[in-house]
Amino acid sequence: MNIGVILAAGLGKRMNSKRHKVVHEVCGKPMIAHIVSEMQAVGFDRLFVVVGRLESQVRDVLGDEVSYIRQEEQLGTGHAVQQVIPYLPDNGITVVLYGDCPLVRREEIARLMETAEKEKATSLMTAVLPDPYSYGRIIRSATGAVTQIVEEKDATLDQRLITEVNTGIYAFWTPSLRAALPRLTSDNAQGELLLTDCVKYINQDGGRVVPVIVKDADDIANVNDRVQLSVVEQKMRRRIILRHMQAGVTVIDPATTYIEADVLIGRDTVIWPGSYLKGLTSVGEDCVIGPNARLENAIIKDEAIVDSSVIVDSTVDSLSHVGPFAYIRPGSFIGQDVKIGDFVEIKNSTIGNGTKVSHLAYVGDSDVGASVNIGCGVVTVNYDGYQKHRTVIEDGSFVGSNVNLIAPVTVGKEGYVATGSTITDDVADGSFAIARERQTTKPAYAAKLRERLRQKDGHRG
Repeated sequence: MNIGVILAAGLGKRMNSKRHKVVHEVCGKPMIAHIVSEMQAVGFDRLFVVVGRLESQVRDVLGDEVSYIRQEEQLGTGHAVQQVIPYLPDNGITVVLYGDCPLVRREEIARLMETAEKEKATSLMTAVLPDPYSYGRIIRSATGAVTQIVEEKDATLDQRLITEVNTGIYAFWTPSLRAALPRLTSDNAQGELLLTDCVKYINQDGGRVVPVIVKDADDIANVNDRVQLSVVEQKMRRRIILRHMQAGVTVIDPATTYIEADVLIGRDTVIWPGSYLKGLTSVGEDCVIGPNARLENAIIKDEAIVDSSVIVDSTVDSLSHVGPFAYIRPGSFIGQDVKIGDFVEIKNSTIGNGTKVSHLAYVGDSDVGASVNIGCGVVTVNYDGYQKHRTVIEDGSFVGSNVNLIAPVTVGKEGYVATGSTITDDVADGSFAIARERQTTKPAYAAKLRERLRQKDGHRG
């Protein structure tokens, strides 16, 4: 039986935050959620998270995806894992790692476990760093096994010259872990029960600790403060963009493109600079996104174009063109081959196939049919000060420029609304509606009006 243990009881005081360290986001996803996703991909019979203060914040992020074990007092990493003793099986592998290393990869965890299984021993992930400062140093025997991990504060000058370091990621042979944990003491510079001391006891009992050097040292980067959070964010962002490019997505300028962890993008889509793809956004194949587009929990179907626009919690169907400078607000569905042009705002509305809303319009709380033309300056007046009302514009209708549609109101199929109208009553199928005051023109009156206004302004002065 294999189990995973993620340590997340410490607050991370150097973050200087009201939030628990492990719930801070990296590329749009709490760092501990990155780790849980990778662990779940490897596969464990049970997955535990050791929590302490601000436990509720961790639970809010992970929900029921894991089991929780509480560490009432934070007396060290060894003490944290001691809380898991009642749940440790008699056999198998127990993987232990920290909740602040979001770059760890499933492949490395699996390789660590494979080594432990093959050797019937504990395996320890190590890294070789040019600057090993602050990391625990790996002490090896003549045969290459790990005999000891020496923390920076406890290391001699010679030991500090060692460049192979402890990553804090272990695949313990569980019987060895069960035997070592009760023997931990706080006889060290930190005055804590340290998980690293398990290595010493495993060796004393005749067991072995096999080092597995991580292939990419970036994988073991952890977060202790905001500076390290920024560094990890950059590394994760590069990794995400590289993955998409290798899968057939063109990213014109990776340095100015932001793609969060759970975003999906189809082949032959092009992402232009300044674009930000967030949350559960999904982009189809052969799309063009950007420049300067922001997609948040958006679904963009094949061959759509989103140019310098914002789309939030909405869907754009295939072959449609949004932007530039459009805003698609939550709850909207844009059909196929639709044109949403510059300075158009769509909110909680459905736009049918082939419809055009080309510029300077607001369509809110509306159901717009297929092949409708909505002119410049059209407003669906959806709010009466107390509640929202819906507007319906049925297939094939034409709504001229500068029209106000006072909801609730319906324009029937093939209806025609004249420019400059304010429509308060339903327009039947095939009908023409005009609602504007008759024009009055006074010949040669312009000069007189200007003189009156000049005198009025002069009097006030």
